[in-house]
Amino acid sequence: MRFLSALIKIIKTINTNNNRHGNNINKNQEAHTQALPWYQQHLSITKENLEPELIKITTGLNNLADLYKSQGRYTEAEPLYLEALELTTKILGAEHPDVISNLNNLALIYYSQGRYTEAEPLYEQALELTTKILGAEHPDVISNLNNLALIYYSQGRYTEAEPLFLQALELRKKLLEEEDPDIAISLNNLAGLYYSQKRYTEAEPLYEQALKLRKKILDEEHPDVALSLNNLASIYYSQGKYEKAEPLFLQALKLRKKLLGTKNSVVATSLNNLAGLYNLQGKYEKAEPLYKQALEIAEQTLGKNHPHTITIKNNYIKLKNNKHHLH
Repeated sequence: MRFLSALIKIIKTINTNNNRHGNNINKNQEAHTQALPWYQQHLSITKENLEPELIKITTGLNNLADLYKSQGRYTEAEPLYLEALELTTKILGAEHPDVISNLNNLALIYYSQGRYTEAEPLYEQALELTTKILGAEHPDVISNLNNLALIYYSQGRYTEAEPLFLQALELRKKLLEEEDPDIAISLNNLAGLYYSQKRYTEAEPLYEQALKLRKKILDEEHPDVALSLNNLASIYYSQGKYEKAEPLFLQALKLRKKLLGTKNSVVATSLNNLAGLYNLQGKYEKAEPLYKQALEIAEQTLGKNHPHTITIKNNYIKLKNNKHHLH
């Protein structure tokens, strides 16, 4: 792209200078040999002048893509991240730390759209490079372990995700302070894995630890506190502890609306969860408007084909079918 255009300019410059010097390197091998040092010197100087400008371009591409991503404009962010990755790899080499950042940026765009099979090889490559360049116990390795585990988890590949989540938790406990918020993240992720496997008795104490830790070290109205409230409520819900689950679901929903606004995919998740609780208790009149609202928000923020949107839609359809059969 831009990099290729720059190379074309280099070649044109070389050819122009070549003509000025009267070199005709196509005549014989001797001319080639004589011209080689000049070409090498010229390319070296040009590369030194070109690289800083191209690095500025990649920074600009990433910054604009970050802005689009923060606004949920994933289709606009994707080509910018792709170009930034291509340029960074060509300028700095395939094993530069900046390449790892670009791999993670692009993978996150795919992950956010539910395109897990496209995100997976990028996260795998990022983990491999991070371990090779920075060492097995670098904090960035933990982040990459976690990212790859989440990809496996999102595809239901729990046996592949569990050792990565465990490794990330162990490394964080080893490298970080006892009350670091990243430890709460690992506790939450491992608990989520156990929850998905219906290993509720293993998940519950981890969720409780994560909530307690987050309340202690973060603001009471932090988004991660809302997440832990929602997750602990889900564990209670799954074990039939509805009286313990409802106030936590309500608290999480209220907090998320306050922090994120009403048109956010996370709010849609909270609405869906609370609706599910009411639905299971046969409180259909309470559940239906919540499902409807959740579906509207999910379609607007995630799109109709996102896995989370499809889940909410299926829940809503099942509720309406249940109501129909009762009449």
